[in-house]
Amino acid sequence: MIGRLKGEIVAKHPPQVLIDVVGVGYEVEAPMSTFYDLPAVGESVTLITHLVVREDAHVLYGFLRERDRALFRNLLKVTGVGAKMALAILSGMDAQQFALCVEQEDITALSRLPGIGKKTAQRLVMEMKDRVMDLGFQAVPAAGARLGVTAVSAAEPSALSDAVSALIALGYRPADANRMARSVDDGAKTSEEIIRSALKAVTPPV
Repeated sequence: MIGRLKGEIVAKHPPQVLIDVVGVGYEVEAPMSTFYDLPAVGESVTLITHLVVREDAHVLYGFLRERDRALFRNLLKVTGVGAKMALAILSGMDAQQFALCVEQEDITALSRLPGIGKKTAQRLVMEMKDRVMDLGFQAVPAAGARLGVTAVSAAEPSALSDAVSALIALGYRPADANRMARSVDDGAKTSEEIIRSALKAVTPPV
C-alpha cells in the first residue's frame, strides 16, 4: 500500500496531478479541496495517499490533510459510494461543510453533488452521522472558512476546456459541465478558478 508521496509536481490537470518521486512519475487523483491548495508546478509537495485496486486499474488518490483522507476512506464504506463519488463529494465541499450537512440532515445540499440522488444523500446522512463525530470534524458553517486560491497567473486559452474536462471527471454530464464552466468564465480565470466558481454555484455554502 502506498500511503505517502513526497516529490516535485510535474503537471496539474484537475483532478489529476503528476508527481515525480526520485525519477518515477505518479499520477494521483486529488479532490478539488486538495487541488486548490497544491503548490505550483515545479515545487515540492507531500501527499497522504490511498490506493484503490480495481480489476482494470490501480488508482492512487492524494490529500494534503489526514482528515480528508480519513473522510474519503469512511465514505468508501457507505453503501453505494465508490471512489469516484467520494472524490466528487470532497470536491464539492470540504470536510467541515460535509459534517454540517450530515449533522443538519441537509439532503438538498448533498443531492446537488454529481451522481448523488436523494436516496444516496439519505444513506450518507444515516451512515456517516456517527462516523463524522468519531473523526472529530467540527460541524461549523463554512462562512468563516478560507476561500482564497493560491496566487495564479493569467488564464491560459485552454483553461475553459480543462475546467470542463475536470468537471466531467468529477461526475458531471458533459452538457452540464460545459454549461457550469461557461457560466462562470470571464476569460481571465485559470481552470482551477473556473472549477471553484462552478462548484460554488452548484453547492453554495450551507
